[in-house]
Parts: sequence; C-alpha cells; structure tokens
Amino acid sequence: MFLTSPSILQLKSFSLTTPFLHGSTPFSHLFKSSAVSPPPPPPPPFLSVIKAMRTLQGKVVCATSDKTVAVEVVRLAPHPKYKRRVRKKKKYQAHDPSNQFEVGDIVQLEKSKPISKNKSFVAVPVPSRNSPKTKENTSQQELGLPLESEQPVS
Repeated sequence: MFLTSPSILQLKSFSLTTPFLHGSTPFSHLFKSSAVSPPPPPPPPFLSVIKAMRTLQGKVVCATSDKTVAVEVVRLAPHPKYKRRVRKKKKYQAHDPSNQFEVGDIVQLEKSKPISKNKSFVAVPVPSRNSPKTKENTSQQELGLPLESEQPVS
C-alpha cells in the first residue's frame, strides 16, 4: 500500500538525465582554456599606444662612477593631508656610455632594457633653456635695402 500510492510511483518513474552523472562528461570543457581562446584584436590604428614613464628629466647629482650618473628627478605631488602641491625628489641611476655629463647638467632619461641591477635608463643631453639664440636681421634681408644707420653720411 505504501509503494502503490500515486506520488511514490511518480517519483520512481522520474529519473535524472544529465550528462554529468558518473563522470561520463569531462569537466575540462567547462573551463575556458587560454590556449584555445583567440588573441585579443589589435587596437584601432587611430588610437595611440600609451607609453607610461618613458622619459624623465632631471639634474645630475653624482658623476663619480664609470659610465653611470645619478640623476635627481623632481615632481610635484599633492600632500596627502593638506592637498598642497609639494616637491617629491627621486634619484635614478642612468647609463652614460661616454662619461660626458658632469654634476649640475640637465639630462633627459630614456627608458631602456635593464643595463644592471639599478640602471634601466640612458642619459641623453637636453639643450639648456638659457642658450643664446641666433638672431638674424630679417628686416634687412626681406627688403634688400641697407638700414638708415648703415648708409654713408654725406
């Protein structure tokens, strides 16, 4: 009487039909495999590649080592509490293959492959801002006439 009730008969006729019973289907196809997935598409040509921290500019503070200079880079950063911009200094070791830089020179640091444990920048000279500029007398060249002050007095 207990097995013949209609609710028990419905349960007996119900069977689970899933491919995962008894290990019939491997779980490997459930997870994404990196080897199977296609590589990401290349960025569109109109977008430029972002190159972070490729060049820095600073002042040489030590040039005693052979083919190495220590460059101090100064940047402005907000103070964590007071939000005022303060100067932050950091020293980088840079490669100077010809020992051309002296203390006080302004150089530009370009990122390169690591040269040693601490050196991954190459020092490049930067023209100083106070260098004299060649000023040409354009007014005389434009007209082709001598200036009044250059004419002979008669």
